Amino acid sequence: MLTPPITAKKPTERSHHGDVVVDDYEWLRDKDDPAVVAHLHEENAYTNARTEKLAMLREQIFDEIKSRTRETDLSVPTREGDWWYYTRTVEGKQYGIHCRAPIAGPDDWEPPALDEHAQQHGLPGEQILLDDNAEAEGHDFYALGSFDVSTDGSRLLYGVDTEGDERYTIRVRSLAGDGASFPDEIAGTGAGALFDPSGEYLFYTTVDDAWRPDTVWRHRIGQGPDGDADAEVFHEPDEKYWIGVGLTRSRRYLVIEAGSNITSESWLLDAGDPTGEFRVVWPRTEGVEYDIEHVVAGGRDRLLIVHNDGAVNFELVSVAADDPQGPRRTLLPHDPAVRIEGVDAFRDFVALEYRREGMTRLAVACLPAQTEGAVGDVDDILHELHFDEELFTVGAGGNPEWTQPFLRLGYGSFVTPSSVYDYDVRTRQLTLRKQQPVLGEFEPDLFEQRREWATAEDGTRVPISLVYRRDLVTPGEPAPLVLYGYGSYEASMDPSFGIPRLSLLDRGVVFAIAHVRGGGELGRLWYEHGKKLHKKNTFTDFVAAGKHLVDQGWTTPSQLAAQGGSAGGLLMGAVANLAPRLFAGVLAEVPFVDPLTTILDPSLPLTVIEWDEWGDPLHDEDVYYYMKSYAPVENIHRTAYPRILAVTSLNDTRVLYVEPAKWVAKLREVGADALLKTEMAAGHGGVSGRYAAWRERAFSLAWLLDVVGAHPTGE
Repeated sequence: MLTPPITAKKPTERSHHGDVVVDDYEWLRDKDDPAVVAHLHEENAYTNARTEKLAMLREQIFDEIKSRTRETDLSVPTREGDWWYYTRTVEGKQYGIHCRAPIAGPDDWEPPALDEHAQQHGLPGEQILLDDNAEAEGHDFYALGSFDVSTDGSRLLYGVDTEGDERYTIRVRSLAGDGASFPDEIAGTGAGALFDPSGEYLFYTTVDDAWRPDTVWRHRIGQGPDGDADAEVFHEPDEKYWIGVGLTRSRRYLVIEAGSNITSESWLLDAGDPTGEFRVVWPRTEGVEYDIEHVVAGGRDRLLIVHNDGAVNFELVSVAADDPQGPRRTLLPHDPAVRIEGVDAFRDFVALEYRREGMTRLAVACLPAQTEGAVGDVDDILHELHFDEELFTVGAGGNPEWTQPFLRLGYGSFVTPSSVYDYDVRTRQLTLRKQQPVLGEFEPDLFEQRREWATAEDGTRVPISLVYRRDLVTPGEPAPLVLYGYGSYEASMDPSFGIPRLSLLDRGVVFAIAHVRGGGELGRLWYEHGKKLHKKNTFTDFVAAGKHLVDQGWTTPSQLAAQGGSAGGLLMGAVANLAPRLFAGVLAEVPFVDPLTTILDPSLPLTVIEWDEWGDPLHDEDVYYYMKSYAPVENIHRTAYPRILAVTSLNDTRVLYVEPAKWVAKLREVGADALLKTEMAAGHGGVSGRYAAWRERAFSLAWLLDVVGAHPTGE
C-alpha cells in the first residue's frame, strides 16, 4: 500500500481585517530551501508510483499524438519586405527552425506551394535565421520571447529564456555575409523586443521586483553588451500597469502601451525619429480601455481607436493622428449585441474582429480610395465572412505588410483542423493555404460538435460546447465526459481542434467546454459578471454546466471529470469544494488555488495588477472576506472529494508552485486522494520542446481516461 509523503507543518500566522489565519504550509514557498525541493521530489516519486499502472496507456497516447502529427513540416510562408518567412520542424527535433526565402519580385504575393519537397527541404534559396534546437542545446528548458528582423532584412534580434521564468536574453545577429553576431547582449528583458524601422535601434522592456514589465529602453545596435548605456524611454510607476512597445503595421509610428486589467493608455512616436519623445494619445481614465491602429485617409494620418468609453461592448472611432484628443468620428457605434475586439488597418482595407451570439466573427471593408471618406461609413461597407459550421473560431493573423492585397486568417473548429486562408478583399474569395495535417485514419465526418445551454442558479443561460464521435456516443446515453473551464480575464475558450484530444474522443469520451461568466464569450458584461464580488458566478456556472450534462443524459458523476489551468485551476479548486460529488476527478494545471495569500502580498509577481480582476483584499475588508469564502485552500472540508491531480512548474512566475503544493497537503488532511506533479525545469506553460510537451499531455490524458473509466486500467 503506497502512502503519500508527509508534509511537515510549520505554522505561520496571517492577520488581516481582524482575521487570524494559521498556515501550516507557507514554508513551501522557499524554493531555495533544500527541504522544499526534496519534498517536491518525494511528491513526484509518489505520483509516479501511483500512476505506474498507466505507463503503457501514456506511451500509447504519446505514440498516437506522434503518429498523427506531421513531424517534418513548415508553416505557410508570410511575406515581409523582400522575403517569405516561415518556420520548419524536422522529425526528431524538439524545436522549430526559423527560415526565410526570397520573393520572386515586388508583385509576388502568392505564397510558395507547400509541396512534399518544400516540407522536407524548405523553399528554394532558403536561409536559416535561427535554429531553436541549436540554441536550446545543453538546456532543460528553452523558450523564444522576442524575434524580429530589421526592415531592410539585414539584422535579426532574438530573446531566449532557458529557465522558464519568462526573463529573456536578447542577442543580435547579422543576416548578411557570414552571419556574425553583434556584441549586443542584454539579459533580464521582457518579451517582445523589436527594431525601429531604421534597424539602428532596438526597443525592449525590463521588469520590476514583482516581475511586472515597467520600463521601456532604447538600445543602439553595436553599443555593446548589458545595455549599460541604454536610454530609458519610458517608466511606469503605477504597479497596476504592464507596459509593452510595438510598431504600427505601416511602420509610421512606434507605440508604447500601458494597461491594467481595466484601463489602458498609449503613446506614439514618429518612427522616423526613434530618439524623439513619445506623446500620449488619450490620457488614462480609470475603467477606459482603448487600442489604436494607424490608417491613411485622404493622404492624412489618422488613428482608428477601439474603446469602451461609455460603450461597454466597445465602439470604433477615428481621430487625427496629430490631434488624437481632438474631434472623434464614430465609425461603428456601440451595439449591446456585438463585442468589438479589434481592428487591423492596411493601405487599402480594414479588418474588424468581433463577437456576436457567443462566436468570433471577422469582417473586411475595402477602402475605395484615398479620400477623406476612406474610413468613413465603415458600417455600410463591412463584409462579414461566413462559415458553414455551427461552432467555429476565426481571426486575423500573420499580416505584417501594409500594402498586402489580402487578409490572412486562421479558422478552425472542434472537428476542422486549424486552417490558414488568404481572403482577397476585392474579389471576396477565400483561398485555403494550408490545413493542419492529421495523419493516420482521421475521418472528420465521424465527429460531431454541438452547443447546449445550462441554466445557472440565478437563471442565466450558460453555453456549453461539445464534441464527440457519433459512432461511439449516442446523445442521451451516458458516456465518459471531460468538462473544461476557465472563466477569467475576459478570455474566451473558443472551439478549436487539437490532435491530443483525439486520444480522448477515440475512446468514446465527450469533450465539453463550459463558457462560464468571467470569460468573454458573450461580451464585456459576461466578463464583468464573473469577476471581483461576482466571482462566484464563475464557479456556480461551471457546476450548473456539469449538472446539466448529467441531467440531459450526457454523462454521470462517476464518468465526469473537470479540467482547468491557471485561473481555470482556481475554478477547479472551487468546484471541488462546491460540488465534490458531481465529479469523479479534477485535473488542475498550474492552478491558482491559494489566491487570497497571493493577492494579499504586493511583493509577489502580478499581485497589484490583479486587484482589478479579483479586488483588493489588502485594503478592502469586503473583498477579503468574499475571497476567503471561495479560495480553495481556505474552504477544504471533510467530504468525499473526487480524485485530484495538480500539475505545476517549479519556475512558474505567474502561479507559483507553492499554491498547488499547499492545496494538495491540505486536501490530504481531510482524506482526499490528491496527487502533485511538479515539472522541475519548466514555467507557466509547462515543459518546452514538442516531444516533452506531448509526453506531459499524455500523462494528463491517461489520468483523465482512468478517472472517467474510458479504458481498462489494469492493476
